[in-house]
Amino acid sequence: MALWLGNALLGIFGNKYIATLFVSMFPLIELKGAIPIGKGLFGLGLLSTAGLSYLGSTAAGVLVFFLLKPVFALLKKIRGVERLILKTEALFNRKAENIAKKTDGKAEDKAAIIKFFGLLVFVAVPFPVTGVWTGAAIAVFLNMKFYHALPALALGNLVAGAIITLLTFLFEPYVDIIIYTLFAIVIIMLVITIIKIVRSKPDDGEK
Repeated sequence: MALWLGNALLGIFGNKYIATLFVSMFPLIELKGAIPIGKGLFGLGLLSTAGLSYLGSTAAGVLVFFLLKPVFALLKKIRGVERLILKTEALFNRKAENIAKKTDGKAEDKAAIIKFFGLLVFVAVPFPVTGVWTGAAIAVFLNMKFYHALPALALGNLVAGAIITLLTFLFEPYVDIIIYTLFAIVIIMLVITIIKIVRSKPDDGEK
């Protein structure tokens, strides 16, 4: 998936830098996949690859933050899709509740700090389902303001990017193996996520 996407975007844009930027904007792949792809598949410099991947994935997070609910609202009007969207919302709600529970009984300012760092840490862990896409969705369901969510997403993404950049540098001779391993993980996590959504129940009160 990641390799196919990288080659497809390279064929479309004919530019390795633009292709790397757009690879980083895709869910599950994000900068965690774009950095080794830009370095190993496209042969770009590590720092330029990391910078482009960071910008692209962070921009994707901003788009998700503003477009998630409007897109969900639109999709719920399509017959046959509504129930799937409700289940997806329920999944994001549960993830948001895991952070929100830690704010119980806290003053508003302390609760905001807990949400901020909870979101930051979630995004900073470089796993396929803990990037800015999911982080931005969680921020939406936590009802966070954009000016609170963006720094948490950006800083968390920066930490994740630094970790992946370091790993790519240290294991550069094995970057192809990293890419194929990432591909396998992305497929596995995609299947697991789909199963979770299908088996989950909509939130109480939803139909």
